Amino acid sequence: MPTLTYKDAGVDTVAKDRFIDKLFGMMKRTYGPRVIENEWGYAGFFALNGPENLFRKQYKHPVLVGCADGVGTKLKIARMTGKQDTVGIDLVAMCVNDLLVTGAEPLFFLDYIAVGPMDEEAMLDVMKGIVRGCEQADCALLGGETAQHPDQYAKGEYEMGGFCVGIVDRERIIDGKSVVPGDAVIGVASSGLHSNGFTLVRKILFETAGLKPSDRIEGLRGTLGEELLTPTRIYTRAARHAWAPYRRKKAIKAIAHITGGGLVENIPRVIPATCDVELKLGILPVHPVFRFIQEKGGVPDEEMVRVFNMGLGLVVVVDPYYAGPVVRRLREAGEAAAVVGKVKDGNREVHVKF
Repeated sequence: MPTLTYKDAGVDTVAKDRFIDKLFGMMKRTYGPRVIENEWGYAGFFALNGPENLFRKQYKHPVLVGCADGVGTKLKIARMTGKQDTVGIDLVAMCVNDLLVTGAEPLFFLDYIAVGPMDEEAMLDVMKGIVRGCEQADCALLGGETAQHPDQYAKGEYEMGGFCVGIVDRERIIDGKSVVPGDAVIGVASSGLHSNGFTLVRKILFETAGLKPSDRIEGLRGTLGEELLTPTRIYTRAARHAWAPYRRKKAIKAIAHITGGGLVENIPRVIPATCDVELKLGILPVHPVFRFIQEKGGVPDEEMVRVFNMGLGLVVVVDPYYAGPVVRRLREAGEAAAVVGKVKDGNREVHVKF
């Protein structure tokens, strides 16, 4: 009778351990004084009390906020191109930006990656992106799990999910309940497609139009693959800078992270049932990639705003008195921002003018 090992079945625990050993050094780049190191432990530790006040201020009624997300079929573009070092940034961004819209600041991040046969080089590239994302988000990469599933994923295939925990004072939760007609709507620019709509993007560009990731398209950044893999923008530092002066004044009334569902499905999640939002596209530039996809696929305007962010990564509803100062502080923090609309009486709908 033949002797079989776990490696013979497709799971290489030695390769996985080498990968994790290399990963520990990368993770430490994201650690602050509140992370209690626990290499090879079953869980990570994060101290809420430390040598300084948490995020340089006291929380009277601290509330923990948690969220989870993934990158979706953008991973297929990464595998097609062999460029794996940006989708980790996307993973962090999709979670952290969801956290920010509540008024919370991120504390720590966890990842889950399921792979086929272990590809150490590819997984290290993915983790480099996750580490960079955590550095941009000012949160600790506290731990995670890399699971080998050779029966479910072929060599080179993987899936991943992210989980983020943050904190907000209960009195400063941003929930949209105070939004009223007349409020101003600020758009904060996206970096491109971010991480949504890629099933449609692949269908249009690679199946219908017959393009390849290596193709160069006038007006787009680098190759088509490089354009599509532009990482999702992380807004932590800009949000901290822009919202800080107005926490007590509650000038920031609602924030929408424009992910799956585009503009017309995400903004209604954060406004009252008696309000509509009217937006005008083009005040902030609509990146050429959106028009390129629309033209190649003959996609109606109504579908574009239902699937994509159309250049707006965040939509922020503010008291109109503070709209100018908030836009100015967002720009000071390095973001392209402008007033792009207003709140009106309605039925929780979004009306987009092109």
